[in-house]
Amino acid sequence: MREWIFASSSDAAAARGTAAARGGLPGWVKPLVFALAMVPLARLFVLGFTDSLGANPVEFVTRSTGAWALIMLCATLAVTPLRRLTGWNPLIRLRRMLGLFSFFYAALHFAIFLWLEHWFDMVALFDDVLQRPFVTLGFVALLLMVPLALTSNQAMIRRLGRNWQALHRLVYVIAALAVLHFWWHKAGKNDIGEPLMYGAAIALLLLARLLPSGRRR
Repeated sequence: MREWIFASSSDAAAARGTAAARGGLPGWVKPLVFALAMVPLARLFVLGFTDSLGANPVEFVTRSTGAWALIMLCATLAVTPLRRLTGWNPLIRLRRMLGLFSFFYAALHFAIFLWLEHWFDMVALFDDVLQRPFVTLGFVALLLMVPLALTSNQAMIRRLGRNWQALHRLVYVIAALAVLHFWWHKAGKNDIGEPLMYGAAIALLLLARLLPSGRRR
């Protein structure tokens, strides 16, 4: 089963073999992953209702949703290396959900920025996009995520055929833009430790995806 984000040929073969000797994904795994992915959002609501978002609530919520978009992107990219490491092919079935959660938190990150930073003033927003490079990078990354999210279903996979895989290779560009977006923002504050950590993690995950898969299982 090919899912968001792009599948390599080995991933597609592994997905088709999901029902093999190792068995399928237990029925409780997807609901558990879904619930865990919703925890960051639930936490923000709890902190908001208890007035615990800190001295700058807007910044806290904006940074939190952006960070979780990156974390979900890392989790999505980690599926293939983990599948190769463990030989447990059903892991691939989690990739679409994780990818969509990355898009969900990125869209929420942007919506909060548009609402609480610019109060839905589109002129001010586009001025910001054009004048601040880190905003430009984040905006472009979000735009590139849209077609991936819209084509994540089986109907679009069948309709696009081989073009689907080519389209979903945009994840490489999205990952790079997301890290640069975060790094450029933090660089202005001389605080690049966290962006470097995410950059190193994504670089290792992308490298692991490009390495030969080794022995077929």
